[in-house]
Amino acid sequence: MSRSFDVVVIGAGPAGYIAAIRAAQHGKTVACIDEWQNKDGKNAFGGTCLNAGCIPSKALLESSELYHKAGHEFKKHGIKTGNVEMDIAAMQKRRAGIVRQLTGGIAGLFKANKVEGLVGHGKLLKNKQVEFTPVKGDKEIIAAEHIILASGSAPIELPIAKFDDDRIIDSWGALELDAVPKTLGVVGAGVIGLELGSVWARLGADVTILEAMDDFLFMADRDVAKVAAGDFKKQGLDIKLGAKVSKATAGKRGVTVEYEDKDGAQSIEVEKLVVAVGRRPVTDGLFADDAGIQLDERGFIVVDDECRTRVKGVYAVGDCVRGPMLAHKGSEEGVMVADLIAGEVAEMNYDVIPSVLYTNPEIAWTGKTEEEVKKSGIAYKTGQFPFMASGRAKAMEQTSGFVKIISSKEDDEILGVHIVGPMAGELISEAVLALEFSASTEDIQRTIHAHPSLAEAVHEAALAVDNKALNFPNK
Repeated sequence: MSRSFDVVVIGAGPAGYIAAIRAAQHGKTVACIDEWQNKDGKNAFGGTCLNAGCIPSKALLESSELYHKAGHEFKKHGIKTGNVEMDIAAMQKRRAGIVRQLTGGIAGLFKANKVEGLVGHGKLLKNKQVEFTPVKGDKEIIAAEHIILASGSAPIELPIAKFDDDRIIDSWGALELDAVPKTLGVVGAGVIGLELGSVWARLGADVTILEAMDDFLFMADRDVAKVAAGDFKKQGLDIKLGAKVSKATAGKRGVTVEYEDKDGAQSIEVEKLVVAVGRRPVTDGLFADDAGIQLDERGFIVVDDECRTRVKGVYAVGDCVRGPMLAHKGSEEGVMVADLIAGEVAEMNYDVIPSVLYTNPEIAWTGKTEEEVKKSGIAYKTGQFPFMASGRAKAMEQTSGFVKIISSKEDDEILGVHIVGPMAGELISEAVLALEFSASTEDIQRTIHAHPSLAEAVHEAALAVDNKALNFPNK
């Protein structure tokens, strides 16, 4: 006899496990199916984010940043450290421990919320049935009133640089290196490429990043991208723009990477090559041909603004649908869908989703860039405040970067906030809240910010929009 649930979620990454928990909080009977398997052969909930993406990368970024500070910045604070060494094995053990704690925590949350976590493969069949193939045991058919597809994404593999899990690796492989390569090549100067490049550069690798596009961080505000590019260059990251990789050949000692740029054919030799050119939705084996699910031309599941597929009662959320591939975007879609299933009013504001790069300096933004506002034809005004004028940033020895606010000239509504500098990923939350409530520049101007704090830079940038900055000359 087959089992049935009110809600079945396929995928236990940030979108899926959050959807399952919220649905259970509404009193629904819920099952969440996931087949993620780590390199040690053990299954775990959490998807790419917790196991091989967001969380382990931030652990390594933190460790490598502290190592860099100990070797290059502590002396400015009067701290004498002597010869600083990095124990890669200990660093990786810490990373793995953090991952285990958090993925194990999801299993605990499932238990606390009475979500049945099922380890294995889930496949949507017609008539809202799910074929569940457990890691151990026989297949079974599970019926559900509502089904949420949250299958996530996987690294894009280039035909001219196929992964071999040794010399040519994906982002997951780059997180689990057991030694610092003397030379490291990275294809792609996006979020993943820059973060991974930063980690291994801090630890001593000679890092070259090849980016096919002519503009650095094309998705970011141009002022922010310019400052970030300068800082990365000072840190030793060799970022080559307009560099289109044509071939990568792995040998016993390394990888020969051939590429074309404005000067013609070029090549470099690196010990390891990380391919980080983006991610693709995972939909292989996710649904039967007659299940009624439609894919777009890029392979994403087609959904409406409320993440409904064209099959009634079937939803899709996270990286397998349109929109930015961000964990927090997927989680909020999971919450929205679970609330809709429960009969509540719910929606997503896709215009204010924050983006963050956890490099040094950190880069974060929400809303529109100045280029986008200019193209829209809206009359606007801008204000900037540099961290070099922030007492808190000076005390931290992190004065590079600034906060930039773009507002409408007509009604003063904030249109976009862009930050490059210390703790940008934390500071951007105030901006997200401001845009969510359609706040004006004056609203931030009249909001008291603690002193001394990095958040004062947001306050001063708002003042600078109207040439009222108090701690830096106005334009």
